Amino acid sequence: MFKKIEIWVLYLTILFSILFAIAFGALVRHEIYGGKGLKSIGLGWFSETALFLAEIPSNAKNIVGYINANQTEDRFPSLDWFDGTPNSEESYLLLSRYDGDLQEGIVELIDLTNFQVLHAWNPDINAFNNMVEQVDEFKNLDRDENNKRSILLHPNLDSNGGLLFQNSTPLRKVDACSNLVFQNTHDRFHHSIERDIDGNIWVPSFLYPQSISAKKVGRNNISYEEGGFLDDAIVKLSPDGEILFKKSISQIFIDNGLQYLLFAHGNDYEIDPIHQNDIQPVNFDGEFWDKGDIFISIRNQSMIMLYRPSTNEIIWKGTGPFLHQHDVDILDNHRISVFNNRSINVVNDRNIIDGSNEVIIYNFKTGEYSSYLKDYLIKYDVRTITGGRSEILTNGNLFIEETEYGRSLYLNADGSLRWTHVNRADNGNVYRVGWSRILYTKEDIQTVNSFLANKGTCNE
Repeated sequence: MFKKIEIWVLYLTILFSILFAIAFGALVRHEIYGGKGLKSIGLGWFSETALFLAEIPSNAKNIVGYINANQTEDRFPSLDWFDGTPNSEESYLLLSRYDGDLQEGIVELIDLTNFQVLHAWNPDINAFNNMVEQVDEFKNLDRDENNKRSILLHPNLDSNGGLLFQNSTPLRKVDACSNLVFQNTHDRFHHSIERDIDGNIWVPSFLYPQSISAKKVGRNNISYEEGGFLDDAIVKLSPDGEILFKKSISQIFIDNGLQYLLFAHGNDYEIDPIHQNDIQPVNFDGEFWDKGDIFISIRNQSMIMLYRPSTNEIIWKGTGPFLHQHDVDILDNHRISVFNNRSINVVNDRNIIDGSNEVIIYNFKTGEYSSYLKDYLIKYDVRTITGGRSEILTNGNLFIEETEYGRSLYLNADGSLRWTHVNRADNGNVYRVGWSRILYTKEDIQTVNSFLANKGTCNE
């Protein structure tokens, strides 16, 4: 059935296979690091083709993996939409969620005194993407962040119904009818969106090209998907979306003598040593901070940092007892709260929760940490590995979002569960939520009421 192969033919085939693998790998490496040599003699297509072929498995995995990327495990089969007792005090939820029936990310303004939807935003992400030159860091924008895959992360509302959002995309603002007002395409913006007392916008971004020396991080114009260094930055923008200030957090570390946290990972080079996930501006002077300072949550260092942009100084940093935390909030003139994921990396590149999530309070006066309503977070099995938000209201009540599992909870100050929300679609599946924002302060309520009072109608 099969002809015998001469042994010399087999050896020659093995030799050529080894030489081909070496040459192919060299072409891929050449293209990743710029490909200038071959391009200079008109043969750049060799290395470009090699890189394209090498990325086929990864791209195929991304395409398949993203089909249901926003569908999640159904941990709460008996729960659907809101379940429980509405709030007695005026408050609202700016609910960002993936609508499993529409197969799109939407934002809804919910009246928490009756769980009614007052307004909804559903922008055409594909149309916005078409306005972006999809090169460099945006070259996979259509693939990764189209209408069917994108969540409108951490929406921020103004009194005219304008809505800010992003999702490792341009920073975008739409009006009350979901029409585009602006999109800042300077960088990929990600995670939190907060306004300071002057109305300016603070958002994390990835600097591209990277600002850190190529001697330390390699080629400075290679994307994260291709193995490039993630140069996390803090960015301050005007209300119109113009950049007023930006600074690499890695450079802040270097400037403040913390370089060892970036480049001391044994023999491994870490491309994502920061992983910033929240910026919280300080809007008043106090004993422990000044107006204009910012708190920064740095997940991959399990660190909260108080930074002063005006002098480029790290005023304070706290590490532990939190692990891979998110969402730092200022409670008063001497306390902050932190959503502690308690997520740990274990064997086989897995992340697990060490028990349950918790809300940590740090007291600057005493230098002590405490856990808020800890036993109740255990009781209600709060455990999101990624994402997660918490807000301790002025009356002591607690709002929590389990981003990864599509659930939100509202606890009374005594720990009793007032209501839950599960993002279940009509098709029965549960989908992720996108850093929803509870609106309860005097300023928040004024913003919502101003919008609702002047809200017109939108053409379908």
